[in-house]
Amino acid sequence: MTGTQIHYYFLCHRKLWLFTNHIDMEQTSDTVAMGKFISETTYAREDHEIKIDDIVLDFYDKKNNVIHEVKKSDKMEETHIWQVKYYISVLEEKGIEGVTGEIDYPKLRQMIKVELTDNDREELIMIKRKIKTILEFELPPEVINKPFCKNCSYYELCYV
Repeated sequence: MTGTQIHYYFLCHRKLWLFTNHIDMEQTSDTVAMGKFISETTYAREDHEIKIDDIVLDFYDKKNNVIHEVKKSDKMEETHIWQVKYYISVLEEKGIEGVTGEIDYPKLRQMIKVELTDNDREELIMIKRKIKTILEFELPPEVINKPFCKNCSYYELCYV
C-alpha cells in the first residue's frame, strides 16, 4: 500500500480506485507539478524521495528521526496527516522506533507535527482493510461531487 492510496482514501474513494487501477491523470496536473517543484526545492541539500517498499518519503531526517512531507497547501490537512501517520507506521514495522513526522507548508511558512498513537495504529488497520475492499470493486465508486472536485486532475474523467 502506498501513501498516495492512504491520501486518496480520505480524499475520494473514486480517485483511489482509478489511481490504483493505473488510470493516472496526475501527469497533466499543474497543481501536482507545482507541489513536486515545492517539494524538490524545499530541501535542496537533502535527499529527496526516499523509497521504502511501496512508500516514498519526501525527506527523512535520520538524526532526529523525523519524516518530512512537503505540501503546497493545508486545504486537505487531515489527508496529509494520515499519510504521514501511515509512513510512521511503515518505519515502525521496519524496526525504527521513535519516529515522528512533520508536514511542511513552505508557501504558508507553516509546519505541523505528527505523531502516531495506539488509536491511530488501530485506525490504520481498519483503513487498510477498507482500502482493500474498495480496490476489489469491479467498477469505480460513484462521483462524490464535492467543491474540490473542480480542481482535481480526474475532473474530466468524472464529469465530462
